[in-house]
Amino acid sequence: MFMRFFTELRQNKVPVTLKEYLALMEALDKAVIDRTVDDFYYLSRAALVKDEKNLDRFDQVFSHVFKGLETLDPQGNPDIPAEWLRIMSEKFLTEEEKAQIEALGGFDALMEQLAERIREQKERHEGGSKMIGTGGTSPFGANGYHPVGVRIGQEKGRHGRAVKVWDKREYKNLDDSVELGTRNIKIALRRLRKWVREGAQEELDMDGTIQGTAEKGYLDIHMRPERRNKISVLLFLDIGGSMDAHIKLCEELFSAARTEFKNMEFYYFHNCLYESVWKDNRRRHTEKIPTWDVLHKFPADYKMIFVGDATMSPYEITYPGGSVEHWNEEAGAVWLERATRIFEHAVWLNPTAERHWDYTPSVEVMRQIMGDRMYPLTIDGLDKAMRELSR
Repeated sequence: MFMRFFTELRQNKVPVTLKEYLALMEALDKAVIDRTVDDFYYLSRAALVKDEKNLDRFDQVFSHVFKGLETLDPQGNPDIPAEWLRIMSEKFLTEEEKAQIEALGGFDALMEQLAERIREQKERHEGGSKMIGTGGTSPFGANGYHPVGVRIGQEKGRHGRAVKVWDKREYKNLDDSVELGTRNIKIALRRLRKWVREGAQEELDMDGTIQGTAEKGYLDIHMRPERRNKISVLLFLDIGGSMDAHIKLCEELFSAARTEFKNMEFYYFHNCLYESVWKDNRRRHTEKIPTWDVLHKFPADYKMIFVGDATMSPYEITYPGGSVEHWNEEAGAVWLERATRIFEHAVWLNPTAERHWDYTPSVEVMRQIMGDRMYPLTIDGLDKAMRELSR
């Protein structure tokens, strides 16, 4: 079973080495986890997956080998060890439910019956009491009722009586269109780096020390400044209104950016950039900062990032007085053009799915102002944005 898992990972182009596989087997031999499918999933993922881009294929192979109906061989023996399933059932079932299962022949008998039904069944069944189907009283299937059974092909539980859910998938696929988590955001942001050595000489220069010692015949220690990321970032965050639906994602982005960019300044705005911004949302009416001051405070080599869904009335962007909260003497588009003229390296990150952009006129207006440098807040979108800023 485990060798099949290893070979299928390699067949699906997940770069797994024999050394990693043996390390996983050693961990199992030393009982570093409980013998549950969940624990084995996380252990095997940690041991075998070295790059986040392979997580999706790993999940698919894992589901195929350990969780799907494909794991039953022609003889009706589950590919998942019976002791694993028994431990799981003991963990989640009450004593009364265990007694009911035993009255029907026990968990092993239930699994044997399921395998037999799979061998016998040739077509869809509905409303029956024996075969795998829907709406009946069979122990196997969906949208019916039985004191105990195996739920197959049902979106979610209804009575909470299933002792096994063969097709339940708890591991979400990852691809270039999903929303980001803090860890993935950090990885994507790392593309925007420019390493320099500045400041005090606090780090041992091993190569210089070896060369100097070899040339002089005695120990010649060389020191050098620590390598730092010189990239400076100016971050503007849209807050409130329609952005409330994206708070979690924006918090993750903000947290990751604070970690990755040591030299970063941030400001808040609402919907569109106007004549003032702020640092503290609790005091945004009393402690506003003139946008002109911000635009002239930082050098032009700063990388400017706007984060917002750009969802508003187009008048809020193109007309004086268009703001929903105050009377703006100049249109938001004027301020955006000033900002992008001063900071040439600028992008707009939109947390709304890109497939919905065409339905909102203000998004198209904002994209034009930004010179088509608007990207979705996904793995692929953030990667493209960092490439744009790195030019």
